[in-house]
Amino acid sequence: MSAPARPMERSWAPTAERLARSAATTAGAHVPTAGVPAWLEEHRRSGGTVVRRIPFAELAHWSFDADTGNLRHSSGRFFTVEGLDVRRPGAQWQQPIIVQPEIGILGILAKEFDGVLHFLMQAKMEPGNPNLVQLSPTVQATRSNYTKAHGGTAVKYLEHFLDPRRESVLTDVLQSEHGAWFYRKRNRNMIVEVDGDVPDDDAFRWLTLGQIHELLRLDNVVNMDARTVLASAPSVPAGTRALSSDAGLMTWFTGERARHDVHARRMPLGEVAGWRRDAYSLDRADGRFFRVVAVSVEGAGREVAGWTQPILEPVERGVVGFAYREFGGVPHVLAHARVEGGFLDTVELAPTVQCAPSNYAALPAGERPPFLDALLNAFPERVRYSTVHSEEGGRFLDAESRYLVVETDEATTPTQPPPGYHWVTPGQLNWLAGHSRYVNVQARTLLAILGTVTGGR
Repeated sequence: MSAPARPMERSWAPTAERLARSAATTAGAHVPTAGVPAWLEEHRRSGGTVVRRIPFAELAHWSFDADTGNLRHSSGRFFTVEGLDVRRPGAQWQQPIIVQPEIGILGILAKEFDGVLHFLMQAKMEPGNPNLVQLSPTVQATRSNYTKAHGGTAVKYLEHFLDPRRESVLTDVLQSEHGAWFYRKRNRNMIVEVDGDVPDDDAFRWLTLGQIHELLRLDNVVNMDARTVLASAPSVPAGTRALSSDAGLMTWFTGERARHDVHARRMPLGEVAGWRRDAYSLDRADGRFFRVVAVSVEGAGREVAGWTQPILEPVERGVVGFAYREFGGVPHVLAHARVEGGFLDTVELAPTVQCAPSNYAALPAGERPPFLDALLNAFPERVRYSTVHSEEGGRFLDAESRYLVVETDEATTPTQPPPGYHWVTPGQLNWLAGHSRYVNVQARTLLAILGTVTGGR
C-alpha cells in the first residue's frame, strides 16, 4: 500500500477548522453535557433488556457445523466463529476468530446550529456493553442489519449514508476492527452533513464535538464505534516539526510491514489446538486470553426485540496506552507497529501498550510487553488520561480496557525506541487515520481524545 497523500489544504482545512470550532464548544444548542449520562441510564431502565448466558444448545438458528465445528447461523448471514492458524518466525498459534466479511456502516450525521457543527448521537443498546446503553453513532449497522436479514424494522437515518452527495461527506474511510478477534473485518466510517430538517427521535441527541470530548472522560459512556468514526475525521494541521518527517514515518512503517513474515489462514474451528469446548464455553485449557460463550437477549428495543447469539468474552480488563513526550515543545506519542492475526496488511499502528496484563504475569520481566510497567507504575501526576472504555458491544461481552496517556521520560521511553516503535505526532496519526488500514482501532480510540490531552494535534 502506498503512502496516503496529504490533502490540499484548500479542501482539507475548512472541514478541519469547523470540526475544531465544534471541539472548542462545550455548551451545545440542545442538551447540557451533564444530562447525557442520565439520558443514557433512562434508556437502559426503560428498555428493560435482559442479557443472560445460555448453553450453546439453546442458541436459536446457530449451531456447530458437523464437519468443521464452525459456529454459524442457519441463514448463512451475520458472522461465523471459525479457527485461525497464524505462523511467523519464532511464533505460531491457533485460535477461534470471528469472520464477518460484510462491510457495515458506522455513520454520524452532522448539522450546524448557531454556526457550530453538532453530531447526532444515539443511545444504543448492545448486549456486550457492561452498562448495556452507550452513546453511539447515528447509524451503526451491518449489511445483514440494514437489509433486514433478521426480519426486523428499518434502521433509522440510514438513507443519509447509502448514497450521500459528495459535497455533504465530511469523512468516509474503511477502517479495520480488532485484529486479534476479527478476521479482516472492516467498517465504513462516515460523517455526513445535512442541511434540512431531521426528524426528532427520543433515542438521539445533537451534541458538539466538545461535549463528546467531555463525555470521553467518563467510563463506558461513548462506545467504540463512535470513537473510531470521530478519530477518522480530519484535524487542523499543527504546522509543528515532528521528530520524523511524514516521508520518514512512511519509510519506517513500510519497512515494518515488509519485515514481518506472517501467514494467517482460516481453519476448521473443531481442529484448533489447545482449545476445549463444554456446554457453555469454548476456551483455552490454560484459561488465558478469551472464551466464546452464548447469550440470550430479551427486550432489546432495537430492530429485533430479542435474539440469541455467540459472543466473545475476554478473561480480564485490558490495558491500552500511549507513552507521551514532547520534543522541542511538540507533543509526540510512541506508536507500535503491531502484528495481529486478523489484519489484512500484517501490521497496523497501535498504542505503545495493548494487552491484558495477566496473560503475561508468569513471564520474566524481559518477556513482558515493552513499556507495560512504565505505564502501569507511572506517578499519578504523569497520567494525562485514564478512562475505561468498552470494546464493540455487539460481538464482545464485557470487553473493557483502561485507556491511558502517560507522560514519560528518556529513562523509560528513549528518543531512539527499540525496533517496532516510533515517535509520531497526534497530527501524523490523524493523517494516517484518514486512510484505511494504517491505525488500529485501539489507537483510534486514543486519537479521539489526544487533542484534549496534549493541547493540540
